[in-house]
Amino acid sequence: MTKDLFIDPAVVRRSGSLEFSPIPVNAYSATLAQEKKRFGADALVAAARDMVLVREFELMLDSIKKTGAYRGVEYVHAGPAHLSIGQEAAAVGQAFGLGVDDRVFGSHRSHGEVIAKGLSAIRTGDTAAILDSMRSWNCGSSWAVSERLMPGGDDRARAESFLFYGMAAETFGRSTGFNRGLGGSMHAFFPPLGIYPNNAIVGGSAPMATGAALSNRLRRQPGIVVASFGDAATGTGPVWESLNFASMAQLTTLMDEEHRGGLPIVFFVVNNFYGMGGQTIGETMAFDRLARIGAGVNADNLHAQTVDGTNPLAVADAMATARGILERGDGPMLLDVQTYRQSGHSPSDASSYRTAEEMELWSSVDPIASYYEHLGSLAPRSLQDEHKAEAEALVTAALRAAIDPAASPRLSLRADPGVMAGITFAGTAIDLADAQPGDTIVPLEETSRATALARKSRTGVVDGATLSGAKAVTFRDALFESLAAHAVADDRVAFWGEENRDWDGAFGVYRGMTELLPRHRLFNSPISEAAIVGTAVGFSLAGGRPVVELMYADFIGRAGDEIFNQLAKWPAMSGGLVRTPAVLRVSVGSKYGAQHSQDWSSMVAGIPGLTVVFPATPRDAKGLMASALASDDPVVFFESQRLYDIVETVHADGVPAEYYRTPIGQPAVVREGTDVTILTVGATLYRALDAARSLDELGVSAEVIDARTLVPFDYDAVLASVAKTGRLLIASDACLRGSWAQTVASRVQLEAFDDLDAPVVALGARNWIAPPAELEWEYFVTAADILDAIHTRMLPLPGHTVQEGPGAEGTLEEARLGL
Repeated sequence: MTKDLFIDPAVVRRSGSLEFSPIPVNAYSATLAQEKKRFGADALVAAARDMVLVREFELMLDSIKKTGAYRGVEYVHAGPAHLSIGQEAAAVGQAFGLGVDDRVFGSHRSHGEVIAKGLSAIRTGDTAAILDSMRSWNCGSSWAVSERLMPGGDDRARAESFLFYGMAAETFGRSTGFNRGLGGSMHAFFPPLGIYPNNAIVGGSAPMATGAALSNRLRRQPGIVVASFGDAATGTGPVWESLNFASMAQLTTLMDEEHRGGLPIVFFVVNNFYGMGGQTIGETMAFDRLARIGAGVNADNLHAQTVDGTNPLAVADAMATARGILERGDGPMLLDVQTYRQSGHSPSDASSYRTAEEMELWSSVDPIASYYEHLGSLAPRSLQDEHKAEAEALVTAALRAAIDPAASPRLSLRADPGVMAGITFAGTAIDLADAQPGDTIVPLEETSRATALARKSRTGVVDGATLSGAKAVTFRDALFESLAAHAVADDRVAFWGEENRDWDGAFGVYRGMTELLPRHRLFNSPISEAAIVGTAVGFSLAGGRPVVELMYADFIGRAGDEIFNQLAKWPAMSGGLVRTPAVLRVSVGSKYGAQHSQDWSSMVAGIPGLTVVFPATPRDAKGLMASALASDDPVVFFESQRLYDIVETVHADGVPAEYYRTPIGQPAVVREGTDVTILTVGATLYRALDAARSLDELGVSAEVIDARTLVPFDYDAVLASVAKTGRLLIASDACLRGSWAQTVASRVQLEAFDDLDAPVVALGARNWIAPPAELEWEYFVTAADILDAIHTRMLPLPGHTVQEGPGAEGTLEEARLGL
């Protein structure tokens, strides 16, 4: 436990100095004879062939973009082509010793790494198993085209044909591509060969790969993980967060013996000395050698070394060293692989930011020409010509097959809306009975939390009196019950975030979890929101089911890319062929002012691909959390801090003791009425119920509906209610402008216009910063705001006096002022 790590002032205040061990720079110096002995002649020649294949694919893309044709095949490609011509040795050297079980996460410039990793996996893996995975991928549609239109031959040749066809078809947006044409050039990946997402967000692969490596370590999975990104990406926060996350001391000091060890990840920096046009060394970065970064992370310098990336065997040697380090549990490792992008950032890049002299010097050490020269008699000119001809034939065939509209059509997204529905959300859930039980320290029923819950009332109202949280199950208790149930039943579930262990989570939801779960299933993360969420994405892609937490909704900004561009998008960018079953818990604060009290649920609900849940009662908190944990889709689960201590007063049957699931997407009518419908999100439910009681006194009957889920959302209950009442008011604590409440208002007015007797009114927090606690109710929606809006916009209330100032629905003048 953390409290066992004693911090002694006598030790930490002692005078001394830090010493740093040397970081090797271009240390590889083997002779050809030594390389033949170590790798074998066939492997050396295979590396040459692989480099030629990699380059030819990119030469094809370059030619298509610049001239509209390649070797007589005409095509206009509308998408991007971020090429890595000149970097083939880095890609092939990286993949040289990697197999199917090793995972590589790349960047937007990773065509070469995809091809190199695929070729290596095909060469070293179980060919029959690889072919089976290819035949079944994408329901067999990709294989069918490859078999019919690509070169045949032995099993290995057929697998290579599939690799090139799948990559070409994906690049050109075809439904038969690796990812059904929805990933495209910058996002192509094929998990059966260990090729994981290539990321168009600079540095985006780092936290995802770290999460996959975390899965390898904590779930005892085979293989190593490679996070491949460019030198300029070292200027991004998520990369730094990932370097630290992967190096957490608890991995080697506090985990139990079976799970102890550094993460098996190589941070592979493809150092081509440029971002787009900015030069890293001497201009945009502080380092003189990128590998120096390692000294800033841990005492091992991250085992960093600088490698000559123009020599595939130098890179392969470094990767072999990395594997040894990682497999003995001493990871992570940082490789600074120096190479050079002979092509522009993209085909439209004229390279005006670098001199012709510099480009000429690097061209003189072209990795392919240099390597063939190094091989000497192992690769005579006739073999070089053979490799070139083979590459041209394979790439030409892949191009022809991929652009054939009959064989390789594009998805018809508008003609069949169901296509994107099935791709964006799986809509499926696991059965806990089929899961493998997870490691626990003690049985759940023996924990102090479970013992205490067994003594509590399951309902919050007894004989007309509302019980305290000490006597009845609270909202946080209800969340715990589902979280603990999944933790016990499913070994794929793991929890991390800030203050999760010992502290019991920031708001006590995890109280009892430290007693229940060993550290490899529940641990404290660094204060690194991007890494917290990004690792969850990688962990889920690797087969885990992570539950991670952001302490406040306002901290979504720290993890914005990982939530909006990573967690939300990979299922759809894969064409629905992979899933990211992660649950992101987010608390919505109160009383803490502008940076801790904002409800950002509407912002998250506006991002395609995320299931967004926001329960308001203990019964729904438990049932919806169970559904979120079982879902095969990514779920952002909002929890209002105002509600953690409440007991069940809305649902008369209370919180069932047994495990159950509440359907995601189904709002609940919690109070029936005839004159006006009030739809609420989160904690506004209780203000709506207060308003409804006041309306009763005025002879107005209000029906109150708890949304419970923002995405997906079944409108049927709301439309049925509006058909009865003729009026709808929607209330949320999210800022009103651009809110989910306004989205629902717009949809209901379209669908139920003839049923409405008044305009639909949306209420939300004012479009300001959230003020300090003393001014909060000037900001959030109150029961009085609801009554005012009904009185002024829908139905005059007898004797009602409207509050001074603008109503919560806002005014034209406020809109003009941007408020």
